[in-house]
Amino acid sequence: MSRSPSSRRPAIVAALCAVALSLTGLTAAAPPPELSAAAALPYQDPSLPVADRVADLLSRMTLDDKIGQMTQIEKDALVPQSDLATYRIGSVLSGGDSTVSPNNAQTWADTYDSLQRTALGTPLGIPMIYGIDAVHGHNAVRGATLFPHNIGLGATRDPALVQRIGRAVAKEMAGTGMDWDFAPCLCVARNDRWGRTYESFGEKPELPTSMATFVTGMQGETLGADPASVLATAKHYLGDGGTTGGVDQGNTELSEAELRAVHLPPFKEAVRRGVGSVMLSYSSWNGVRSHAHKYLVTDVLKRELGFSGFVVSDWAAVDQLDGQSGFTGAEITTSVNAGVDMVMVPHDYKKVLSLLRGEVNAGRITTARVDDANRRILTKKFQLGLFERPLTDRSYTSTVGSAEHRTLARQAVRASQVLLKNDGGVLPLAKNAKLFVAGKSADDIGNQSGGWTLGWQGRSGPVTEGTTVLQGIRAAATDSSRVAYDRYGNGIDGSYTAAVAVVGETPYAEMRGDRPGGMGLDQEDLQTLAKLKASGVPVVVVLVSGRPLDIAAQLPDWKALLAAWLPGTEGNGVSDVLFGDYAPTGKLPMTWMRSASQQPINDGDGKTPLFPYGHGLAYGTQPDPDPDPGPTPDPSPKACTAQFKVASSWSGGYQAEVTVKNTGTGPLTGWSVAWDLNGSTVTNLWNGSLSVTQGRATVRNTTHNGALSPGATTSFGFTANGTAGAPTPQCAGS
Repeated sequence: MSRSPSSRRPAIVAALCAVALSLTGLTAAAPPPELSAAAALPYQDPSLPVADRVADLLSRMTLDDKIGQMTQIEKDALVPQSDLATYRIGSVLSGGDSTVSPNNAQTWADTYDSLQRTALGTPLGIPMIYGIDAVHGHNAVRGATLFPHNIGLGATRDPALVQRIGRAVAKEMAGTGMDWDFAPCLCVARNDRWGRTYESFGEKPELPTSMATFVTGMQGETLGADPASVLATAKHYLGDGGTTGGVDQGNTELSEAELRAVHLPPFKEAVRRGVGSVMLSYSSWNGVRSHAHKYLVTDVLKRELGFSGFVVSDWAAVDQLDGQSGFTGAEITTSVNAGVDMVMVPHDYKKVLSLLRGEVNAGRITTARVDDANRRILTKKFQLGLFERPLTDRSYTSTVGSAEHRTLARQAVRASQVLLKNDGGVLPLAKNAKLFVAGKSADDIGNQSGGWTLGWQGRSGPVTEGTTVLQGIRAAATDSSRVAYDRYGNGIDGSYTAAVAVVGETPYAEMRGDRPGGMGLDQEDLQTLAKLKASGVPVVVVLVSGRPLDIAAQLPDWKALLAAWLPGTEGNGVSDVLFGDYAPTGKLPMTWMRSASQQPINDGDGKTPLFPYGHGLAYGTQPDPDPDPGPTPDPSPKACTAQFKVASSWSGGYQAEVTVKNTGTGPLTGWSVAWDLNGSTVTNLWNGSLSVTQGRATVRNTTHNGALSPGATTSFGFTANGTAGAPTPQCAGS
């Protein structure tokens, strides 16, 4: 659907200012005389380059204008709404529990437009940008299409599908006015105890890196070129999925080489794709919080990776720096000087603005740093076209929950299903079979959608429109009367062909989702499964969860196990696979533990899993008696090659990348690469372990990248003093 060129109002700033002032009752912010002139000012001229428009606007801004642009506040904290203009606020957000009434696309669009008109009621008429966590669809809006959470999308191994999903979400957001999405989460989840595991595409950096296509889906190939372009956010920078114990907002204790090897690659790819914003993590790296880490934010992200967008803090994260409640000037100075461009306050904006102004006036934050932050923010606003099209494009409002998007979501659900066990080929089910369906998540759209669904933590029940797994099963069956259902398994007998148990986790989000203790099924699930087992009917388990669960003890009782993850609103995608209309193709994005005591468990760490990373059966295939019987001697040849490439160079130094490829016929469990340094000295290396003897460097794999299947590649990189020359690296596999 194309956007009508007149669907958003032109930025005739003087007129909008007058309208907004009359609506808000403000009289102090009267537009200066030059804005009433017939000729537009340079920053209002869309024919000029964005950099020129930004420079012109920046030259006209007061300090209050600038610090306002660096401030983001929660919609519900705006009392009165006119404060948006009074304090020159640059951005508004809706947090996880922030909503409108009635909750529908139309009301969200009306709310956005009302706020935007207020924001335009300033002397310079700078539009706001509105952010929201649309992390698996436009999940704050009732009736929106909800896609599988990222862990399910990781199981699809389909970056092109994820890009299409990003495009669909952007359209639904555009239909409600929202122009900034706090997604995608590019975390690499290394411990399943973490309550945000389902927000990760997978445990190995290659998988979230490949799924950064979501950025292109949201923004388009060029930000603002597409009519429904929405600013994307790569989050949470950096290492939030690697905290010790999987503790949310915890401490990631890794060497820099390991941090770069495991957690940085997805962000590097997002930057390459032009992601407009990066959100920092609450977590720390070796005891230093991300929001205070100038090396990671300014030196690595902005300078080394070349990120040209703006950095936003997480919700009140700046206020966590000193460990006490209440913002301080020192916290603001530390974070802004570390590289934070916009502070997500989200409530006490008057205090933050006062403190920020004081820190700038005192010289603890330089004017140059303030201007740099504003330049980054304003550039994205201009690129998005907010100055020309500040209001909601109502031509997209009808896309919210559209049939087209639900069809796409159903496809994603199908592709995300991972068949882990299928003894005797019990699946696919015959459509004329007599079936008994049980379990707390069989007929609960809230459970199958998980957290961040019509609320921060999500909740059980009919929270929005969609199709439950039970409804999908009944719709697919030849005769729906042959499908019985009882949540608790009551009433089953031996006459049924199979029992389908839809069990697993109930909704949760960050903090409340951490599982430091047991990671098994709850008592209700266990009791339901016991009743089904006692009937003697073959039990098919559909596991609805945001991560692998500790189910090894119960697995022998089940004929089949299908990991459905958190599929969202289109539960019929699950029934499509159960009945064989769509063959299972999903592969595990996480290593599946034998017991919770193995956490953390990840591919290549030497632990024996219940199901390995990448496991996934297809119909007609027979698994081994033990899903992972352990390593066996591999007589196949071990061979590899190493390709050396100079990524960049400067006077007296260079950066290089070396790609290692398994060219043998069998898997590698490890590798090493050696080459002559020709007088240069390695100053920093990532994704490997370095030793130097008599001018010859040898790099060996880390625990994360040693295992390579035939044809697979990995890489390591380093910086060095001197000149690279033309080395011929030698690779040895093991």
